[in-house]
Amino acid sequence: MTSDPTSDTPRPRLIDEGGKIDPELVWKSIEEFEGDDGADECRTVSITLKRDLKTRLDKYLVSRISFMSRAQIQRLISSGNVRVNDREAKASTFLRLGDSIEVVVPPPPSKAIEPEDIPLDVLFEDEHMIVLSKRADIIVHPAKMEQSGTLLNALAHHFKFVSKLGGDLSTVGEELARPGVVHRLDRDTTGCIVFAKRDEAHWRLGHQFEFRKTDKRYLALVHGRLIGRYGDDADVIDLPLGPHPSREKGYREKQVVRHDHLGKPSVTLFRVRERYTLPGPEIVGGHAYDRAFTLVELELKTGRTHQIRVHLSHTGFPIVGDDMYGGRPLATDAGDVLMDRQALHAATLSLFHPITDAPMSFTAPLPADLQRAIRWLREHATTERLDPGGATVDLAVAMSESIESRRETAANFGGDDAPATGKSGCSAPPPDPRME
Repeated sequence: MTSDPTSDTPRPRLIDEGGKIDPELVWKSIEEFEGDDGADECRTVSITLKRDLKTRLDKYLVSRISFMSRAQIQRLISSGNVRVNDREAKASTFLRLGDSIEVVVPPPPSKAIEPEDIPLDVLFEDEHMIVLSKRADIIVHPAKMEQSGTLLNALAHHFKFVSKLGGDLSTVGEELARPGVVHRLDRDTTGCIVFAKRDEAHWRLGHQFEFRKTDKRYLALVHGRLIGRYGDDADVIDLPLGPHPSREKGYREKQVVRHDHLGKPSVTLFRVRERYTLPGPEIVGGHAYDRAFTLVELELKTGRTHQIRVHLSHTGFPIVGDDMYGGRPLATDAGDVLMDRQALHAATLSLFHPITDAPMSFTAPLPADLQRAIRWLREHATTERLDPGGATVDLAVAMSESIESRRETAANFGGDDAPATGKSGCSAPPPDPRME
């Protein structure tokens, strides 16, 4: 909307100049009136529509309350905290010119990151930054539907109770509940990720990522026999990416190849490391598929949301286990599932130390489930091993003892939770010309 079709007379004012309910103003009001009999009144916003919006109540409120999801707003409405024209409303209530809406706004999620005892696999830490090997099934920072159980919650606990160096996350991104977050990995993507502990380090690391002075390499296990356009074992995928055109649930989270104004330039380099061919076809939903798989090393030249996943799926080679983009689980001939999440791993990360400018390189061994899948394929499939030019991931190191196994061994002998140095940690190689 280009103009705000509302006017409001809250006590106090909770709407910002852009017409959205401001979480900071809500918290300020809650603190000011805490303990008052009029606690609900201090969080109540009254809105009168200045034009005919022709939209549902829940969809309208999503556009006004940025810190709540549509499902949360629907629950707010069904609990009687939203009235239209002084009557109880439904999420499906259609809004018209002159309608009066009254909303008792719930307390916004706190921006404070609460410490939670979630184990971390630390590859490197000093007073300026920390590098982790991220596990699967954990998000990086709090989101609308998940305010706990994130890597930031784990880091808050680590700095306070575990780390010998102490410290805290940088304040950069604090206003978005993302302090210290320099870059992100998807929930089920594993591997190397760096966080800043001080503001100066955050700005310097952010500059490296923005201007592509870092070198990130991923390993992915994909369906099919991946070959370049000209029969080569390496190629470039250069396809613009943008949001899925449908905003319905199940689609609005997805990205697609777009050749319109919403498509952003996106470039991925791939290098085939191993190909596997199993005997016989795979039958899925009445369709027969070749039982071929490829282990591929990927290098990002841009950093779009879901970039690797969409590029591989669009070209016909979805990542094993990535059901959002057409991937299927990998199972043994006996039906034992080896891999049922996206088989994508951030294997290496090379950057310059944000303060000393020393070159640093980190390697995260593949997680146990992905190692198990690759070993099974090597044992049961015809395997073709390749070493294309430009490939840098050492597969022997990547397939070394997984951090899960090492953590279990350490626990049995009363050792630390995770390694902090060594091949699965940090080294300082000579400067890489690609990073100059």
